[in-house]
Amino acid sequence: MPYPKIELHVHFEATVRPRTLLAIARRNRFALPADTVEGLLRLYEFRDFDHFIDLWIATTPALQCAADFREVVVAYAAEAARAGCVYIEGIFSPSEPAQRGVAWDEVFEGYCDGAAEAREEHGVEVRLTPDITRGFSLDLAIKTAEMSVAYRDRGVVGLGLGGRENLYPAEDYADAFAVARAGGLGSVPHAGELAGPESIRGALDALHADRLRHGIRAVEDPALAAELAERGIVCDVTPISNLRTGIVVSLDEHPLREMIAAGIPCSISTDDPALFDTDLNRDCAAAEGLGLQPRTMYRSALSGVLCDDMTRQRLSAIGEANEWATA
Repeated sequence: MPYPKIELHVHFEATVRPRTLLAIARRNRFALPADTVEGLLRLYEFRDFDHFIDLWIATTPALQCAADFREVVVAYAAEAARAGCVYIEGIFSPSEPAQRGVAWDEVFEGYCDGAAEAREEHGVEVRLTPDITRGFSLDLAIKTAEMSVAYRDRGVVGLGLGGRENLYPAEDYADAFAVARAGGLGSVPHAGELAGPESIRGALDALHADRLRHGIRAVEDPALAAELAERGIVCDVTPISNLRTGIVVSLDEHPLREMIAAGIPCSISTDDPALFDTDLNRDCAAAEGLGLQPRTMYRSALSGVLCDDMTRQRLSAIGEANEWATA
C-alpha cells in the first residue's frame, strides 16, 4: 500500500498519456507531430527546456472542448490515486485555448467538472490553480485572474504564473495577482527554475507568493534560503522534471539536499508526468533518495495547501493516521 501523498504542482495538459492523447486528437481531428504511441515517446526525449516548450505547443492544442478538459482531470486523478495521492492542486493554462477560440467559460467549466468528478469517482480532492502564461499580453493575464476569481466557488483556489521565467519577470504580472488576491485566491507562481534568486525575490515581493513552484535555485543565495525557511514558504519540487529539462545534470546533483539542510519546506510533485515519463511514486522515490522522508514531504505539502479548513483537517487526519514508520 503506497503511503499518502499530496501533489501541489502538476500541469493537467501534460498528464495525458500518449494513447489517450492520440484518441483525443483523433476525435478532434487535430494533427499531432506523431501518430503512434511509440512516435510520441520518441519525441519526449528532451534536450532542454526550449524543446519541452516546443513540444507543449505542438501537443496541448489537441485539447479543445470542455469534455477534453474534464477527461484529463479525471484520468489523472485515477492515476494519482493509485500512487496514494489524496489531494491535488492542479494547474491549467486557460489563456492558451482561449487564444485558439475556445470560450473561457468552457475551459473553466471543463476543468471544474473534472475536479468534481475526480472526487466522486476516485476519492481524490482536486483544487485548481490556473496559470498565467508568461509572454502573453497583460490583458490576458488580467482576464485569467478575473476568470479564476469567478470560479472560486467551483474549486479554484490560487493563481499561478508559468512559462519562460528567464524572459518575463514576475514583476510584470503584479496587477493580475493583485486582482487574484483581492478575490480571495492564493499566489503560486513558478520561480527559481530557469532563473535564479532574483526571480524568487520578485515572486515574493511583487506577487506575494504563498508558495513557490520549484524554488530550487534559492540555494544560490543563503540569505534567501534562510528567509524561505523562516517564513515557511513551501517549494513544490519536481526532481525528475528538473532532470528531463536539463535544469540539473543528474538527480544526485539536485539542490533538494541543500534545501532540506537549509530548512526549506519542500513538497514533491511530477510537474508534467506524461511528457517527462514519470509518476508520483517515481518522483517521491527520487526525493527519498535525496534525503526527504515521506512523512516530512506530506507535512510540508499540507502546510502549503490552499484549500478550505475542513479539507485541510481531513488531510491532516489522513497523515496522522498513517503508519509512517512502516511505509
